[in-house]
Amino acid sequence: MNGAFTVRIGRFSRRWSIRALAVGVLLTAAVLACTAASLMIGSRSLSLAEVLAALAPDAHGPNRLVVVEWRAPRALAAALFGACLGVSGAIFQSLTRNPLGSPDVIGLNTGAYTGVVFAITVGGTGYLAYAAGAIAGGLGAAALVYLLAFSGGMRGFRLIIVGIAVSAMLSSVNTWFSVKADLDEALRAAVWGAGSLNGIEWPPVAFAAAAAALLALALPVAGRRMRQLELGDETAAMHGVPVERSKILLVGLGVGFTAVVTAATGPVAFVALAAPQIARRLSGRPGSADLAGSALVGAVLLGGADLIAQHAIPGTPMPVGAVTVLLGGAYLVWLLLREQGRG
Repeated sequence: MNGAFTVRIGRFSRRWSIRALAVGVLLTAAVLACTAASLMIGSRSLSLAEVLAALAPDAHGPNRLVVVEWRAPRALAAALFGACLGVSGAIFQSLTRNPLGSPDVIGLNTGAYTGVVFAITVGGTGYLAYAAGAIAGGLGAAALVYLLAFSGGMRGFRLIIVGIAVSAMLSSVNTWFSVKADLDEALRAAVWGAGSLNGIEWPPVAFAAAAAALLALALPVAGRRMRQLELGDETAAMHGVPVERSKILLVGLGVGFTAVVTAATGPVAFVALAAPQIARRLSGRPGSADLAGSALVGAVLLGGADLIAQHAIPGTPMPVGAVTVLLGGAYLVWLLLREQGRG
């Protein structure tokens, strides 16, 4: 399973690991299984045949309403948003060369929360206002972290430390808002900040899918730049890679994929932290970023977490962010203990 083969199409060629390809097939099957389970399980349980029949173009009746209008947006959102978070985590962990280098740790989620808080304070309501605030807040936090961390070049460890500091400062702003705002505004911010797929509908899913598709067009170039930068800045520069411009491109892509998720659901923690590490171990390439594998693992993690959030407590759906925090906290403790043992 450790062999490899090369696929050539015209002038382009790509070397594939048999193990990585097998893992990709299994992860794709797991994503489909999570999606199917989300469509089948609920207060009105359906068989797989009933779900497939409800998805037919000429289908009518209550099953189609349940599957297409109520369950499908959430199931597809879990897979799509998990994939976006996995890719974002892989980008930032490659940039920082550190397993802790994820949007959760370096302050992007907190910045998005601050952006939504600002939108609420100026009277914004609804998806578009929250989306604009989340995207602006995430980009603003990323720009602040990048500027503060830049000193003759951007170094991964400095980016993490500065990101933690910026996240702490923005968290204090968010806490101050919770104390000073009126009850209705504070409640709206708290509900959004929990990170939930409850009640998500087709418009935000369609918007997120379109934005993610546009961002994905840059991933082939980003993947090549990431592999070259992982060799070291000096080596990459010797190969003709514009190092700092490449890092800005990668930061922008990572922020974009994170913003796609936070704009629709609020901040969902730890998926971006765990997915790239799990993908590397499954593919047998612990020292290299795996964008496709990270996307698939992220989709499985968020899809599984959302199933737990919906059905762990019958009749009381939880925010998926609460489940990912619980699972991710255990993963983070394990990761810290493992890194301490290595040290």
